Amino acid sequence: MILTETDLPGAWKNADNESKCGQKLTLWLTGIKIGGGLASAVGGIFSWHLGHLDLAAWLILGGFVAAFTCELFVLGLKPERTWYEGRAVAESIKTLAWRYAVCADPFPKRMTNSEAESKFRQRVSSITNQMSDKIIFDHSDSVISDGMRTLRKLSFTERRNAYIQGRTLEQQQWYSKKARTNQQRATISWMLLTLVEIIAIILATGRVFGKWNIDFAGLLAAVISAGTAWVAVKQFSPLASAYSVATKELGIQASKLETVNEADWSIVAADAEEAISREHTTWLASRTGRFPNWKEV
Repeated sequence: MILTETDLPGAWKNADNESKCGQKLTLWLTGIKIGGGLASAVGGIFSWHLGHLDLAAWLILGGFVAAFTCELFVLGLKPERTWYEGRAVAESIKTLAWRYAVCADPFPKRMTNSEAESKFRQRVSSITNQMSDKIIFDHSDSVISDGMRTLRKLSFTERRNAYIQGRTLEQQQWYSKKARTNQQRATISWMLLTLVEIIAIILATGRVFGKWNIDFAGLLAAVISAGTAWVAVKQFSPLASAYSVATKELGIQASKLETVNEADWSIVAADAEEAISREHTTWLASRTGRFPNWKEV
């Protein structure tokens, strides 16, 4: 038996959903802002008229209005904050759930069920209380699921195997896949931006020597700026590096877990969770410039 997403606490589901919504809104607004800037750049280099109507001027105005409107939404709604902090909350609760279910520190097997459950509820509460102004938590959802209780009652060998397969190796595979994907996207992004820069140089050279009067290079400069901004939001290269490190670290932890005895299990399993938590907190710090201010373990 392993823990699935349906076995995680309700607070995890709330935070996960809020984070996904914040991420989607952030990327949509960023895309529209970039698109508005490009539209204005296109309007600035062409002269389009429909009778007395200056279509190029309207395109410029529409692009700037779209970008400005999105900026107001970003300032008012702060979707990035919901995305980042919602993800931090979700992952913090998830690591607590796994620690509880497999009897890792701070919920060792020697604790009575009532003591472990009480401590788990306190830890989850300390996190959700600090984030209740940004994330709506449905308190009707269970804090400790039947799946978590069932896994905790299993034998040491069953709990160890469940943790290695369902948590450590599963996370290692996830990070490995994401590392490759982000590295590929970083490479493709670099190649495309480099190609556009080369084309921009050729077009700028042509204008210098009077081959054409249209400022294509100016448009491509806007494209380069837009592409750079999008890559900065997606952080392909930093994520690829971070995920690669996490993959290696989890591989080391998995080998340790396979040979650990029951007496050392609580600490060794907690160390494995620390490896996962470090990547999450580092990701949050890279996005917001700070680490979570709650005590999660």
